[in-house]
Amino acid sequence: MLLPKRFIVIHFYRSQMNLDIFNEVSSDHIKNIFGSCDIFLKKIEKALDVSVTERNGSVHLEGGDKSVRKAESCLKNLLELSLNGNDITEQQVDYMLSLCEDDQEEELVELDKDIICRTITGKPVKPKTVGQKNYVDLIRSKMITFGIGPAGTGKTYLAMAMAIKAFKAEEVQRIILTRPAIEAGEKLGFLPGDLQQKIDPYLRPLYDALYNIMGAEQYLANSEKGLIEVAPLAYMRGRTLDNAYIILDEAQNTTPQQMKMFLTRIGFGSKVIVTGDLTQKDLEAGQASGLETAVKVLSGIDDIGFAYLTAVDVVRHPLVQKIVRAYEEYEAKHTDKKPGNDARSGQSGRSGFRDRDDHHGQAGYRDHGERRRY
Repeated sequence: MLLPKRFIVIHFYRSQMNLDIFNEVSSDHIKNIFGSCDIFLKKIEKALDVSVTERNGSVHLEGGDKSVRKAESCLKNLLELSLNGNDITEQQVDYMLSLCEDDQEEELVELDKDIICRTITGKPVKPKTVGQKNYVDLIRSKMITFGIGPAGTGKTYLAMAMAIKAFKAEEVQRIILTRPAIEAGEKLGFLPGDLQQKIDPYLRPLYDALYNIMGAEQYLANSEKGLIEVAPLAYMRGRTLDNAYIILDEAQNTTPQQMKMFLTRIGFGSKVIVTGDLTQKDLEAGQASGLETAVKVLSGIDDIGFAYLTAVDVVRHPLVQKIVRAYEEYEAKHTDKKPGNDARSGQSGRSGFRDRDDHHGQAGYRDHGERRRY
């Protein structure tokens, strides 16, 4: 006896919505949100599987019920950013869409309210991702903060902004910027010039941030007075640094001995920020990184915080974010194949931060000693 076939009928419901709020704003804001040639709008349509049309200031949404609600929330939050004077960027749209996945799209508007300082041209400097906000909050609350993450996540730039803000507010008497003088995989030989000219190429990224936020004239004036000092790490030995904002950049290229030497220079009234990328070490093969060792040794000490930034926090060109993720996947795949390795996945997830009260950290950077450089 043949059993009757069962048919399952699935009904797909599509929702429609008109956003009349756009009737009340100028066409400039709509162009800002939609992007040149509607490039941002197309991103939203593709990511959320909705259709968006605009006619005479009225925006019409069509798609699945959940998708329409997410698109509505995205557009409203982007409108609020535009009304606050922001030029909407591709990075903001991409990050907004990533936040939509967890129904956290309103976080981007909250981030926009946290202005650290302004550049010499008046442009506000502020965290652009939740991970960056956690990083800035740790700097405010901890005496020593480690900012660990890939290139383009704003580790150094935000640290510089916090230092310059504290200096201008007279919270500290001087700023000291340092980094190890190590070539990025090349042997440059002997460099011409006096001592300052020899070390300048290694410290150029720090100068760039100083000039952008403080201005060349103000920097040079304070530098001549000894209030702002940019020097290689080797020159820190034997000093006691009181009432200073101290930033150690490219800390993954320090040795454990150098890191210990640096951290024990700190005096009263000082604040320290250590930044680095554990995936881009330029040390000799087999040489332990001072940053890796410090994370293992200091993670349980009060008043020391660890901020872990990921590919999600990259605020350079969107292609940089894709490059970082591609390398993470490559490294994770090839590390897993090697016998005896207990490698964990790359750091493509949400940003995290850790201090004494939060030891969970970010998975992408918890495997400190196990990460390998391609």
